[in-house]
Amino acid sequence: MSGADTPGLTAIVPCYNEGEQVDVAYRSVCDALGGIDGFEVLFIDDGSRDDTLARIKALADGDSRVRYISFARNFGLVAAVTAGFRYASRPWSVQLDADLQFPAEETWALLDTAAQGYDVVFGVRRDRQDSWLRRVGAAGTHSVARKLLGIEVPQGASSFRVVRTAVGRTIVDLPTGNSHFVAKAPQVGARYTTVPVSHAPRTAGQSKFRFGRLAGDAFELLFGFSWRPLNVLYGTTAVLFGLAIVLSLLGAFGAVSGTALLVATLLLSAFGMASTALVGRYLHRRMLDVRTRRIYYIREANFPVADDDLLDRGASTVAPPSRRSTLEVAS
Repeated sequence: MSGADTPGLTAIVPCYNEGEQVDVAYRSVCDALGGIDGFEVLFIDDGSRDDTLARIKALADGDSRVRYISFARNFGLVAAVTAGFRYASRPWSVQLDADLQFPAEETWALLDTAAQGYDVVFGVRRDRQDSWLRRVGAAGTHSVARKLLGIEVPQGASSFRVVRTAVGRTIVDLPTGNSHFVAKAPQVGARYTTVPVSHAPRTAGQSKFRFGRLAGDAFELLFGFSWRPLNVLYGTTAVLFGLAIVLSLLGAFGAVSGTALLVATLLLSAFGMASTALVGRYLHRRMLDVRTRRIYYIREANFPVADDDLLDRGASTVAPPSRRSTLEVAS
């Protein structure tokens, strides 16, 4: 699977209910990159419920460059990307979305930059064609991460990226449940940079973006790569503890009113609940880091995959016993 001595590029295309887009994405990617020696397209069907897998299989039947993996259920984009880098067979990979909001021909701008000695080149959207909430949320999260929490994250970096496949595997196989490829690349010492690329509106299908996912990604980044929020909590708690003692003494001697003490008590209680939630978030992060279950299981693929990644661990498929066969044995 390493492809270390084989030239070429793997186009990793995660798909979830993208039946309307599979053929369009295939043609676009092949038109832009198909002339590369050793080119392949690796579709990751993330448990789609529409005809996505059927369309991918039809493409694979007609083009030997098309490889695919189909998950046993919907495991999410992180799992799809992880499988993509693990099973990419070329030394370089490009991650593309099936919705083609990042035009495939923009890959050349990333490849040209990668040739300058970089391991990872992230695309940064010019004139981003997303909702204002998504634009503001992503920009704000990256700014807070960099400026307040000291997290090294390429500002504006997106999921559209060219990666040296061996480095991509190192990143996705880090023993952590954190999903941020963008923040993990600097952690391992990968040489990275960003390149402005065009961004287009989705032309078919439905966006998989949800506000909950944006919030979850923000929490993953802000609390998964920095201890500063927890350190600030410790310091604030110590100060407030001292103030609480002073207020208690003042209240005991009648130096402050009962109303003031009630307000202070409510504020301290609110802070206590927020502190508990923050500590709980870090504990949750730790639990994800030490979990042992696999992040995906493969139902089928058109090339050999590791038995441990398969839902049935590679066991032969045998039909279940039938009533008729039982009667025949009895007779």
